[in-house]
Amino acid sequence: MPKRTDIKRILLIGSGPIVIGQACEFDYSGSQAARALRKEGYEVILVNSNPATIMTDPITADRVYLQELTPESIRRIVEKERPDAVLPTMGGQTALNLAAQLHEEGFWEAMGVEIIGVDIEAIQITEDRQKFRDLMEQIGIDQARSRTARSLLEAKEILQELGGLPVVIRPSFTLGGTGGGIVWTMEEFDRKVTRGLELSPVHQVLIEESVYGWKEYELELLRDANDNVIIVCPIENLDPMGVHTGDSITVAPAQTLTDKQYQRMRDAAIKMMRSIGKFAGGCNVQFAVEPHTGRMIAVEINPRMSRSSALASKATGYPIAKVAARLAVGYTLDELPNDVTGTTSACFEPSIDYVVVKIPRWNFEKFEGVDEELTTQMKAVGEVMAIGRTFPEALQKAWQSLENGYAGLGADREDPSREEVRARLKKPYWDRTLQIRNAFRLGASVEEIHDITYIDPWFLYQIEDIVKIERELERRTLDQLDADFLRLVKQYGFSDVQIAYLLQGNVTEEDVRARRKALGITPTFRLVDTCAAEFPAQTPYYYSTYETENESEVTDREKVIILGAGPNRIGQGIEFDYCCVHGVLAAKEMGYEAIMINCNPETVSTDFDVADKLYFEPVFWERVLDIIEHENRHGKLKGVIVQLGGQTALKLARKLHEHGIPILGTSFPMMDLAEERSKFSALLRELEIPYPPYGAARTVAEAVEVAERIGYPILIRPSYVLGGQGMRIAINKEEVERYVRNILKLLPDNEILLDLFLENGIEVDVDAACDGEEVWIAGIMQHIEPAGVHSGDSTAVLPPFSLSEEVLNTIRRYTEDIARRLQVVGLINVQMVVKDNVVYVIEANPRASRTMPFVAKATGVPVAKIGTQLMLGRKLREFREAGLLESKLKGYAIKEPVFSWDKFPEVPKELGPEMKSTGEAIAFVETLTDEHFRRPYAIRNLYLSR
Repeated sequence: MPKRTDIKRILLIGSGPIVIGQACEFDYSGSQAARALRKEGYEVILVNSNPATIMTDPITADRVYLQELTPESIRRIVEKERPDAVLPTMGGQTALNLAAQLHEEGFWEAMGVEIIGVDIEAIQITEDRQKFRDLMEQIGIDQARSRTARSLLEAKEILQELGGLPVVIRPSFTLGGTGGGIVWTMEEFDRKVTRGLELSPVHQVLIEESVYGWKEYELELLRDANDNVIIVCPIENLDPMGVHTGDSITVAPAQTLTDKQYQRMRDAAIKMMRSIGKFAGGCNVQFAVEPHTGRMIAVEINPRMSRSSALASKATGYPIAKVAARLAVGYTLDELPNDVTGTTSACFEPSIDYVVVKIPRWNFEKFEGVDEELTTQMKAVGEVMAIGRTFPEALQKAWQSLENGYAGLGADREDPSREEVRARLKKPYWDRTLQIRNAFRLGASVEEIHDITYIDPWFLYQIEDIVKIERELERRTLDQLDADFLRLVKQYGFSDVQIAYLLQGNVTEEDVRARRKALGITPTFRLVDTCAAEFPAQTPYYYSTYETENESEVTDREKVIILGAGPNRIGQGIEFDYCCVHGVLAAKEMGYEAIMINCNPETVSTDFDVADKLYFEPVFWERVLDIIEHENRHGKLKGVIVQLGGQTALKLARKLHEHGIPILGTSFPMMDLAEERSKFSALLRELEIPYPPYGAARTVAEAVEVAERIGYPILIRPSYVLGGQGMRIAINKEEVERYVRNILKLLPDNEILLDLFLENGIEVDVDAACDGEEVWIAGIMQHIEPAGVHSGDSTAVLPPFSLSEEVLNTIRRYTEDIARRLQVVGLINVQMVVKDNVVYVIEANPRASRTMPFVAKATGVPVAKIGTQLMLGRKLREFREAGLLESKLKGYAIKEPVFSWDKFPEVPKELGPEMKSTGEAIAFVETLTDEHFRRPYAIRNLYLSR
């Protein structure tokens, strides 16, 4: 049937601030849904409290409400806007829970608002563990034996019925497995049941037989109003059951299912979706399979866009959220075109002729004393995705994407000891595939590793094949690399860095690249087309591999390449993807061909219809250079933008400069001047700008000497890091020794910077833009917490609330002087501390900052877009004369950090110079008597720690 005409206005509920278990994949789903609905002529009203996202940008919806996600705020918005329908399936568990609560109160019915995209009954069935169990029994779907407990006593009775430990604890209605886990001891059982009952909003936990070690699979489904159902993508978890799917390495399409098993799973998934309601929309279904008997059980079903929906969309090129939104307004699958091919129908199930690997990204180093073992409670803060023609190629490319210093699956540094490998393999840790590779290097067999890890032998054989290639490389010199063997090596995903490390003799990455090009071995770029090349694709979405056919045609248009931010992690989150998207749109608006390089499947920047061309590739030097050389074959590359992708993009600036590749905006020498502490301090002296006394050291002894000279307390930090990684405040010589030793263990050969810590100072963040001449200050933010708490963990207020006009004028003058002296073209962020009315400059970053989206949402000025267009040659006066630089903020905007402490109950809630927050919310207040200001102000010193 065609789209509904009886509804005109649709309310879309977002997922709120980013927390572990509910991250920016919902920003992607929500943005895609909003765009699809507006294209169909519907008016979209959007509510979400996250300022860092594209979803809450004015370009996404007709009306955007940056408000907290509570029943009260939803009621106020609905009473004012009077939508005809609400779509709650794009905002994760937060949106579903809100919709369900307001339904129970009778609010939607009273306001005449129809819930579309899901049945409320479906939410209740899938979230109430006992109801779900009863329904599955009714339709004949096998499950793990389990029962719901409402008390510790009832839980112990159920444990006895199930035959004892181990069992799995699953609290009802929680996110990312919060409070859940496998329990092996009675003491742990008591503790986890009690905690689960407290965390569950309905105070229920499911006690379930353990299926630890079984194989885990996910299917993404879509259904229309005519009950047509398609499976978009079968995803297989490399890690067996026992590791939360958000913490598991996953592979698409599923690799180890027989056709018969897949058809059974497919039929069961469709049966399950039909059993929970008649709604048109998306669904995610999870299964476990016993590897020896083939017994298949249903784990759970989510009647909404899930974490894996974004992954499946990027893996196949099939825009699940966009199609689900259209199905929710009445379309059927056969009426919708496949946006990728433009000629086939959306009811064709995607078929892919490559392998996709997702690896989660963790930040355990941020949380002292954290238990790194992976369990049924999610701990990852982000993820990367890689595409290759084979599993080994995709796996190595995923490791190159992780932004943790690896050039692939090992083979770029010394192998660890036998003892370390044995200890790391015993339990599931973040580096499991690396340790499997290390075990093969030490002579372990597939059988031995399988007995320890329960990982399917098929995956183990693939990793063993990688190690066999390594062994062959170690026997050769550079001159002995022939074309056939080198092509095979590259088809296994090896980077030039790894090849150089493994070859005999003193070989560099550049040597390998030169040899490779001399032998005519360069990557080809293939299309992601949803149909295994059966039909021509309209969308320019590519991955690299080493084959003969190249599908990426280079145009004669002038090009701009934007380097993305890679995986989300603490210190570099979705705010940089927001900036990248604005960068792409700004370049397109100025008539350039905008090319995006990124590897994060959760984000809007990697949506296939945002840039003119998307390369889903690691933001890794070799891969980036390959793309630049390919796209610049007609000499039409204007340059590369590195200011928008955080530290990920910025750290490639030196190599771009050395290779003579134009960097758009601020030049590399000036970026380096800002980053190199001694040079930047000389610049501040030249400008007569105060800064805290500092010193630099490369050893523990040098650090102690500097600290004794400067005095205490002293701020210790490594250079060139993200989110204050490794930063500490020391108050004596012993602490300096301990902290510096820890930093050098984590980051060997790093220069360590030591600054006098300005105790009880007021920290200030300034975001600005410069066209090389004129400087425009976009926003000055005052932190509520004292200096010493990382800016990303501080509550920031725009405009400042207690600084004198004299101090503010000094802040403005220093920002302008620094921007001009650094010859900034584009964006800059300057951090300062005010103590006793003296303004000290701490650092300046000539790039997009973490706070830029917040400033843009608070003031209504598109800062990232303006900054990008300055990089491309426009002048600030053009924007000023058009009235585009005027802030629309009335009152104050407050940036509120959000933490995921509940995922790490063993970690103390302490704040210091190393960032720990995973997301943020925004609040608009008229006066400082508002609770959003009063509460953080009252407890501003509470969590400050060293």
